[in-house]
Amino acid sequence: MTAPSFMDMALEAAKKAGQAGEVPIGCVIVRDGEVIATAGNRTLTDRDPTAHAEILALRAAAQALGSERLTGCDLYVTLEPCTMCAAAISFARIRRLYYGASDPKGGAVESGVRFLAAPTCHHRPEVYPSVGESRAAALLRDFFKTRR
Repeated sequence: MTAPSFMDMALEAAKKAGQAGEVPIGCVIVRDGEVIATAGNRTLTDRDPTAHAEILALRAAAQALGSERLTGCDLYVTLEPCTMCAAAISFARIRRLYYGASDPKGGAVESGVRFLAAPTCHHRPEVYPSVGESRAAALLRDFFKTRR
């Protein structure tokens, strides 16, 4: 599969999260061209403020691989990760981060605190922003339009 195909899978996970009443964010983790984990946001469902799509996918991938270090893995997520998720991505030693829509308010990769660029960040994945950006942004926009 190619990068857009993996982002398509992340967008599908986001749609499912949105249908469950969650903010529609989806994440897919890939290693050697194989999907290791897929997750959508579940903060409301799990009553857990840390149940972001990235955190859930990182947990599932670590379990599947039997290691907290996800070296050689690439992460695809529909929205720019927040500070918590950017830190977890760094700690997991993700090789490449691909994200869809930018998040000027809550993002922490190329917005806000820019966690991965901080001198105290131990591991910096390669970052590829704007992958599937228009579709990811439209999904979020439509979700919040129905909420207002």
